[in-house]
Order: sequence, then structure tokens, then C-alpha cells
Amino acid sequence: MDRTILHCDMDGFYASVELLDHPELKDSPVAVCGNPENRHGIILAKNARAKKYGITTAETVWQAKKKCPDLRLLPPHHYKYKEFSLKINDIYQRFTDMVEPFSIDESWLDVSASLKLFGTGKEIADMLRETVKTELGLTLSVGVSFNKIFAKMGSDYNKPDGTTVISCDNYKDILWPMNVRKMFFVGEATADKLNKTGIKTIGDLARSDRTLLTALLGKQGGMLYEYANGLDSSPVCRYSEREKIKSVGNGTTFRRNLQGMDDIKVAVTALSDTVASRLRKYQMKAFGVKVDIKDPEFKIISRQKQLSAPTNLAEEICRAAIEIISSSWRLRDPIRMLTITAINLCDENESEQLSLFDLADNSREESEKVERTIDNIRAKFGDKAITFGRVINNDIGIDMDDNRTE
Repeated sequence: MDRTILHCDMDGFYASVELLDHPELKDSPVAVCGNPENRHGIILAKNARAKKYGITTAETVWQAKKKCPDLRLLPPHHYKYKEFSLKINDIYQRFTDMVEPFSIDESWLDVSASLKLFGTGKEIADMLRETVKTELGLTLSVGVSFNKIFAKMGSDYNKPDGTTVISCDNYKDILWPMNVRKMFFVGEATADKLNKTGIKTIGDLARSDRTLLTALLGKQGGMLYEYANGLDSSPVCRYSEREKIKSVGNGTTFRRNLQGMDDIKVAVTALSDTVASRLRKYQMKAFGVKVDIKDPEFKIISRQKQLSAPTNLAEEICRAAIEIISSSWRLRDPIRMLTITAINLCDENESEQLSLFDLADNSREESEKVERTIDNIRAKFGDKAITFGRVINNDIGIDMDDNRTE
């Protein structure tokens, strides 16, 4: 059976979400970036007006400001993006249960079984765009095709707020004249190798000898040959079958280097609190904790510790992280960045083999009640409504609202 695959890609997602709270900036060039004072001065996202100035993701703020002195900068709030991503995918599921997120702002949809209910692939794409725009105030672009790869490339073809249909009849006219660098999964290094053999366009790639491509690029060569010729048959997974979260982490680069245990405890307390709250939100617990430490010379060490029982409590994650740092880091050495990650996850409702000591100890149950109460207070009054005393008024750049990003 012929398939109808959609690839939905939000337009300037981070910037668009931030502009919902700043409508006065809708006609201005806007970029989302980390705080330069905290050494996070990288462009994370930009709106269409900023893009016209040649501003690109991952360049430094000073480079962007040089291109556009009037560029307005907004801080990121990743928890907002996660919330909107869930809302957007909920809308997709009104049309099909075959929804496969590719990233926080992109998803594939297989609407083959929905055509009799909602119309053609293009009609469904246009309905999705209008629904998201009306309900959430955001725009997206949609590619419609007979496979996932061409649908993905279609969503990039007519941005912003557009629908592009790439069919069996027109894909050679639309895609084959493009630079081979535009082929999905072709990076700069691969494009250079292809260019040196005379392969300049996607059409050149499609007409190449598959054996030669495999000799040049290995398995990737055969895969790219199939993609360019429309031979991708990979399925769209059901939303309910998407891969489970394997880890939950949070890290930050500090305004100044951490010096000594007092600084470390402030940082670890805040990061552990964020990791624990996310675990509870996802209804998961961790059997292990991993800590990544980066020094001022950008050297990184990574250490982990297994726990005697799974946890989603900040105090237990914090305690494990402190033990890891104490045993693996010279406390007199400065720390530029810390990341704390909960690993070896399980559903919090899974049965646990508790020791007699655990059964006799009520302190863990009380701690969980306290931390869930904190979750409820923050949900009602905001993330800054309640925090740990040692984190208040710190000078290392930990802000509880910004720190709760993902």
C-alpha cells in the first residue's frame, strides 16, 4: 500500500515560544541565547527577521550583534519548549497514532490510514498548520511524501508556514537539482568526499554507481543512494512505542569557576533538585548517578555510582554526586562546568526489593512527601517560589528558573 508520510517541523521553535511572552518584539530581529555573563553566550535559536541578517545557530552573541546591532536577546526556558512539544504532539495524535518525534520540534506522521477521515496528505498538513497556529500561536512547515526522508526534506523546502508535497511524480524535479549537501544525512565532510568524485547534486548521487558509493563511504554510501532514489521504507513508529527515556540530566557552565566544597555543594544542590523533579515528572527512578566535571582548560572527567535502591529524591542524588566528586576530584582544583545525570532508570511503580532497613526507615517516605510538595508549590507559583537556602543569592550563576532547563 502506498504510504502518506508527513514531517512536521516547527518554525524557529525556541524563538517563537519566547515571543509569545514578548509580542512587542514580533517585528524585531530576535535570538534566544545563553547569558554571556555566565559564559553561555551562544545563539541557540533565531526568528525569521534575525535570519535575514545572516545570524546562525551556535555562533557567539558578539558575532551575531556585529551582524545585527539591533538584535534583541532573550534567555532560554527549555521547560517551556518541552511543554509546547507535548501539546504539539497531542494535536498530531488527533489525526493519527502513528507519530514519531524526531526532536523536540520535529515529528513524522503516517496518515495513510487517516485519508478517508481527513482528506489528502496536503489537506491534513494544512489542517495541522492551522490548528497549531490557532491553538498555540505557533507556525510549522510540513513536508508530505511517500517516505520519511523526502517528507523531512519537504518540510525544509518552503519555510516558514508552508506545505510542500514531494510525490513519486515530482521528486526528481524538486530534489535532484539541489546541492548534494542538502541531502538528509549528508554533512560537510561527506559532501566534500562526494564533490571530489564529481557528485555535486542529489541527482548526481541518485545516478551514481551504488558499489562505488559504498567503496567511498561504506554503508552510508548505499544508504544515501537509496535515499536519493526514494527507496526509503523505514516505518513511522507509534507515539506510544517511542523509545523510553534512558537518562535524565542537567548541567551548567558557571559564572565563575567553582572553588572548594562550599561552591560545589551549592551547584550540586541546584542541579540535583532539577534532575529529581524531572524524574518525578516522568514517573521514573534512577539506580545510578553520573557526574561530568569540566575544568577551565575544557578537560572533562566522567564518573558514576550505582545506588543501593532506585531514587527520584534530590537529597539522595545530591549525596551521591558529592561522594563522586569528593572521591574523584581534587577539591582545590577549579571547576568550570558540572553535569549531573540520573542513569539506569526504571518506572517508579515497578516493584523494588527493599532491605529490612529500608522497610523500617520512614525517613525516605517523608522526604518524598516533602519533595512532591515542593513540586506542587512550584507548579502553582513558579519555579522560584521555593528553593534550598544554600542556593539563594549565590554568585556562581545558578538561577533556579533558568536552571530548570533541559
